[in-house]
Amino acid sequence: MSSLVRHIRAMSPEAVATVAIFEEEALRLPQVPIETHHAFHAGMYARTIMIPAGVVLTGALIKIATILVITGDVVVYTGTGPVRISGHNVMLGNAGRKQAFVAETDTYLTMVFPTTATTVEDAESEFTDEASRLSSRRDGAVNVTTGA
Repeated sequence: MSSLVRHIRAMSPEAVATVAIFEEEALRLPQVPIETHHAFHAGMYARTIMIPAGVVLTGALIKIATILVITGDVVVYTGTGPVRISGHNVMLGNAGRKQAFVAETDTYLTMVFPTTATTVEDAESEFTDEASRLSSRRDGAVNVTTGA
């Protein structure tokens, strides 16, 4: 039996640049609204999104270590090439990563990290310098917050 826990290493500057180029191309496609669920509890922040089947999504450049829980069927570019992840997986994510995702089925992503932040905006700014580009910050974004 293989472990449900995998490690996402920091990406090289070249790999991050590759995802950024892919992101610029993806932004030219029709954008699908992504609802973001935020939770604050016990000094932790968790954000959950669902990527609908067939949707391409790029993540922000993550500047802190997090845990990423992936449930579904998705192809992820992690810097060493595409990796297909199916089922329920707990990923240990290093700082310095910017992934691209292509959902084969509806796929849930939950990112968790310890924080003293009490607002979504502060938590988002803690994990990325690209907070203004997050889907949760777009006009008309749907955000559901629990706690704090």
